[in-house]
Amino acid sequence: MPDKPSTLAAVRRYMVAGVLVWLPILATIWVVSFMLHIMDRTLLWLPASFRPQALVGFALPGAGLVLALVVVLLTGLLVTNLIGRRLIDWGEDLLNRIPVVRTVYGGVKSFAESVLSQSNSFRTVVMLEYPRPGVWSIGFLTAEDVPEISARLGEPHVAVYLSAALNATAGYLAIVPRRQVVVLDMSVDAAMKMIITCGVVVPPLVGSVARPPAEKPAT
Repeated sequence: MPDKPSTLAAVRRYMVAGVLVWLPILATIWVVSFMLHIMDRTLLWLPASFRPQALVGFALPGAGLVLALVVVLLTGLLVTNLIGRRLIDWGEDLLNRIPVVRTVYGGVKSFAESVLSQSNSFRTVVMLEYPRPGVWSIGFLTAEDVPEISARLGEPHVAVYLSAALNATAGYLAIVPRRQVVVLDMSVDAAMKMIITCGVVVPPLVGSVARPPAEKPAT
């Protein structure tokens, strides 16, 4: 007769292995389905007679995504010429005159430009000794210099975004001396996985890192 605790441990191991396989798959399907559903809402911009359901007789999942990509592409073509650029500037000037809207629009635009541009924003993973000496937090270098703060404090300061665990979109900005920041070889994706999983998924060592010499015990 097999040992009951061993059987239960084996069943638990198989269940955990199964969950580890299916959970990412189901989560990916749910996120993709949700995004496609949101994109399909863009079809409401079209007249009823031009929607896919009216043209082919049935709904086409993902048609909204195609429409959204076309709209984004046409918008990009528009803003790259002189007339389109002037229209965008006029629209932004109008939005900047509205008290609440200008704050939201300006913040989202600055964030999008920082993330999507070719700068090093959110492309460098660093660690910062926080919230107390001896405890380190993973963050992302968002600005390699903050001129006014550096000038007032007399040494170069950088901006680091510290992301919250489980929710990478929540966090706060820390302005710290550059000498206190340690740059890591870890990729942004690996750092995000580590943060979101609360350290359960730890990326492997990339290359070789020289360890600091051990301190000699006081005599």
